Amino acid sequence: MTTGGSGGSDNPPPFQMSDLGASLPPGSGLSAADRAGLVSVLKDKLHYLAGQSSGYVESLPPKVKDRVAVLQQLQSEHDTLEAQFQEERAALEAKYQKLYEPLYTKRSDIVNGVVDVEHKTPEGEAPAATGDANSEEEKGVPEFWLTAMKTNEILAMQITERDEGALKYLKDIKWSNLEDNKGFKLDFYFDSNPFFKNTLLTKTYHMIDDDEPILERAVGTDIEWNPGKNVTQKILKKKPKKGAKNTKPVTKTEQCESFFNFFNPPEVPDEDDIDQDTVEQLQDLMEQDYDIGSTIRDKIIPHAVSWFTGEALQAEDYDGEDDEGEDDDEDDEDDDEDDEDDDEDEDEDEEDDVPARKRGGPQSKAGTKNLLEGGQQGGERPPELQAHTTS
Repeated sequence: MTTGGSGGSDNPPPFQMSDLGASLPPGSGLSAADRAGLVSVLKDKLHYLAGQSSGYVESLPPKVKDRVAVLQQLQSEHDTLEAQFQEERAALEAKYQKLYEPLYTKRSDIVNGVVDVEHKTPEGEAPAATGDANSEEEKGVPEFWLTAMKTNEILAMQITERDEGALKYLKDIKWSNLEDNKGFKLDFYFDSNPFFKNTLLTKTYHMIDDDEPILERAVGTDIEWNPGKNVTQKILKKKPKKGAKNTKPVTKTEQCESFFNFFNPPEVPDEDDIDQDTVEQLQDLMEQDYDIGSTIRDKIIPHAVSWFTGEALQAEDYDGEDDEGEDDDEDDEDDDEDDEDDDEDEDEDEEDDVPARKRGGPQSKAGTKNLLEGGQQGGERPPELQAHTTS
């Protein structure tokens, strides 16, 4: 794509958002390929803009420009080191991911009863109580993944009672990076069950832009539900009105909350003209969906045993208490400031009763407090949570 000037001018024309329309394929709909083309166009435009100078540096005195040039060299050295760090970090993560794999395999074998193990009781500890010798021995660790997921606050909000029956058949969860680290994939392995035919459900997150990863889209497996077993839907039966010719109950199917909606993520519509409210709603849904996926990848899979036993939750609660302690200290300071302001307000009230000739001194500072109270709400969103939408 070229960005040349027009006429005899040496300066390229200013970038206009309307230029994007001419760069896109004809038609109002955007297919997956078209969206990829849009991303490419945007990158070309950004590269073009990055090469433009604001003129500020050129206007600096020569000595200052020389110093800025040296600073640019330092920045270039820093960027080279940072790129090296990113490469080494990716290699280090890949190395340890391979080291984790045998542990995950052993964990899966124990959980699913493929192998049996005996735990040696440390000296000084009483041996664990044994069950009824006549009862049938349970294999593996029943409901391991269901329990681990329900212990996590974010996932517990997604799992309903209807989901639990199906999630009891969950055997293992694994994750892997996509090619060139352009996202990641989650694999959910299920035992044969009465709810659906699939034994593997996947969820894939596709990202764009390595420097500042942005969620482009998420794709989930189509679940092949057995008749009457779809936990993402509920069937409502309504009795006909008295005197109606049709005496049969009217049935209506509605979508309902379910963890398995995770495999049917929100999609970016093909329409060009999406209103702002729809864009914001879509972005919120995509961010929530990514939050669930990253929680499974970063917390549940590597620390599943700790979530199953509850130790991970206790650790998070402990960290939360530390944060609350800091918040309490800040609240105490705010309360002290409020008390001081109240005292100043009382002093002003007393001054109101003093004759005008006796009033004087510095003006009260009451009312100027907490101009920045509350700070920034929520903070800036992490780059990886910025949903890629078209409008």
